[in-house]
Parts: sequence; C-alpha cells; structure tokens
Amino acid sequence: MGEHFVYREPAPLKGSEDDPFESMMARFEVASELLGLEPGVYEFLKVPEKQIIVSIPIQMDDGSVQVFEGYRVIHSSVRGPSKGGVRFGPDVNLNEVKALAAWMTWKCAVVNIPFGGAKGGVRVDPASLTTTQLEKVTRRYTASLLDILGPESDVPAPDMNTNEQIMGWIMDTYSMHARHTVTAVVT
Repeated sequence: MGEHFVYREPAPLKGSEDDPFESMMARFEVASELLGLEPGVYEFLKVPEKQIIVSIPIQMDDGSVQVFEGYRVIHSSVRGPSKGGVRFGPDVNLNEVKALAAWMTWKCAVVNIPFGGAKGGVRVDPASLTTTQLEKVTRRYTASLLDILGPESDVPAPDMNTNEQIMGWIMDTYSMHARHTVTAVVT
C-alpha cells in the first residue's frame, strides 16, 4: 500500500496576533516543521528579499504639504517576478505589508504559478482625500518605486481601498518613465 501521513500536533504558535508579521512567522514556523523544511531554506524564506519605505510629500488642495509613508516589500522572487497588491489605509504599516508579502509567496507556490510574493501600501485614509490628492499620492508612490516595478520584476495589483483607477495611475506613471505604454506593469 501507499505511504500514510501521520498527523502530529504542532507546537503552539509563538507569535503575537497583534503583530501580523509575528503571526505569519509563527504559522510559517509550524508549517516548516511539519514539512521538514531544511534549516537553510527556512532561514532564507523567513526574511523578505527587499523592504522599501518611501516618504510621499503631497501638496494638498489648500496649499499645505502632508507627508505620507509608503511601503513595498518583495518577499521572494525565486519563482519569478513578485506579485502582490497595493493597499491604502490609515493603519497600513511595514509589519502588515511584510506579512502579506510572505502570504503571497506561499499562495503562489501552493498553486504552482511562476510568481513570487510582494505587497505594498500607503498609510493614508483615501476617503479623506480628493481625487486629485489621491492621484498625487499614487503617482508619487509609484515614482518612488520605479527601480523595482516592472512586468519582469514586480507587478502590483489592487487590494484594500485600491481599484482599477489606482492601477491605471500606476501604469500611466510607470509608462511615462518608460516612454511607452506598459500595460503589464499592473494587473
């Protein structure tokens, strides 16, 4: 007969549910233990490949300047270009983005598609911005990440509080710098 999988209870989770990255790492630790992941592979996958924090100064409609913080984390590009959403929200933070980038790596690997995991975000309440201000935030965020974005390297997608309009501004900003239309820079 075939081999049988014997379930054994994993160790209790060590991470904090208050910190998304710690929570993800606790689950990754359990999964790697159950899979018998080699220590070197575990060490490689527990740390994001790139973590970028950008300042996004925007002149508001009233003439004042407000600075927002943005993030892009590439967890892994081993399987191919990294892929992951861009979210806008007042509570977006680096640890959340790191955790979500890792989850994208796992999701792409589990379904065997040739992408790695990434995620991005801006700490901003989009409901408090005018359309013009939201466009400025999006374009400045994109311009800050031009060196890593691209169809062959890192492909953003919609996520929380972002949509096809936001992706259109990202694509347009990227395309202006590339000097030709690059529709594949977003999905």
